[in-house]
Amino acid sequence: MKKNPVIVLGVTGGIAAYKSAELCSRLVQNDCEVHVVMTENAARFVTPLTFRTLSQQDVLVSLWENDNWRPGHVSLADVADIFVVAPASADFIAKYTYGIADDALTTFAATFNGKTLLAPAMNPQMWLHAACRENIAVLKRRGVSFCGPVNGRVACGAPGEGRMAEASDIADAVMALLKK
Repeated sequence: MKKNPVIVLGVTGGIAAYKSAELCSRLVQNDCEVHVVMTENAARFVTPLTFRTLSQQDVLVSLWENDNWRPGHVSLADVADIFVVAPASADFIAKYTYGIADDALTTFAATFNGKTLLAPAMNPQMWLHAACRENIAVLKRRGVSFCGPVNGRVACGAPGEGRMAEASDIADAVMALLKK
């Protein structure tokens, strides 16, 4: 009997975090075991309880609230088949590029060495900023996959590329990566 794929879903702070709840649900419906790791800012947009209910798994928000003797980011890295970050903010992308591990999500990212998919979401000016473009290029050279961003109106009202891809498109990209 084949085991269900284990997905670590990272959620960063941004209004697009609401789409991550639908993504979590879609992945679970595709028989995936989903473990959510959120930044504290993400929890301001969507509560950990939402993801705990959808995934039926504990949600990791802080490195300092762990009932297990083994840190959550380490134990998840040992079992995860893929790491997905949706939304992937400019802040997360920069930290991930440079190996900064200062919260539960970036510490997990620094621990995991497998397949990774980022679904960026940010203001179009941020997406086009030279630093962000360089960070994306570095991550692509390292083998990180991307889904989006797409063109559209973002939360601040600005039009352009920076809107997070739809949950269905991200779920399709995850399933395709799992099959590789």
